[in-house]
Amino acid sequence: MELQKQKSNLGLWLAIAILLLWLGSGFLLIAVPLSNINWIAIAVGIAGRSFLHTGLFILAHDAIHGLLVPHNLRLNRTIGQLAVSLYACLSYKNCQKNHINHHLTPGKVGDPDFHDGVHRHPIFWYAKFLRGYFSLRQFIKFLGAIALVSLSLNAWFNIAYLNLFLFFLVPLVLSSLQLFVFGTYLPHGKGKSWPNRNPSTDFLFDCWSFLTCYHFGAYHQEHHTFPQVPWFELPQSTSMSPTHQKT
Repeated sequence: MELQKQKSNLGLWLAIAILLLWLGSGFLLIAVPLSNINWIAIAVGIAGRSFLHTGLFILAHDAIHGLLVPHNLRLNRTIGQLAVSLYACLSYKNCQKNHINHHLTPGKVGDPDFHDGVHRHPIFWYAKFLRGYFSLRQFIKFLGAIALVSLSLNAWFNIAYLNLFLFFLVPLVLSSLQLFVFGTYLPHGKGKSWPNRNPSTDFLFDCWSFLTCYHFGAYHQEHHTFPQVPWFELPQSTSMSPTHQKT
């Protein structure tokens, strides 16, 4: 019983860790004068922030499935709303609607994350992917929040606009590309698939799977088969499936 309770709380503890790392790294990096660090450190900071930014979206995704705090759905939803708000002032309700529809028609026309059936090029597909989450109203809200926060931090704490651009806006763009390429395009793109292998015995494969999209790329089919499995347990879900093929 105690083991089950610890397991059910793991999603919450990981959510807290991702949120704290995102906040802590953000405050640290925007406060450091760029002249004091070299370009390698800047690149590492951007990459780390991008990965953590993607983590915010993953938290919201698992909240939609009721997996973050399964024994407290109100807290589960609150964390999900917070995560998408920090991600890009997104609407949790809209993300929830899109993801439910994605599971109803995955990889087909009508899937909010899929192309429109005509414009299949990844650039057009990516543009449609963004429009599904970023309505004009949400975009204006996002720009307003960015302007307000940037002006306030610059006026009150003398935070450089370039720091905010490099460690908040650039990671957001890279994160959206990461979610699209590894979480949508590769799993559902024509002719795109992961190798037919048993990744559960391959540590390097699981590391790659985690770094690319918190396991939602390499284990995308497993997620659709077992949507009740949280992101951090997806590598173990292969043992529940009769086949290890990826689509």
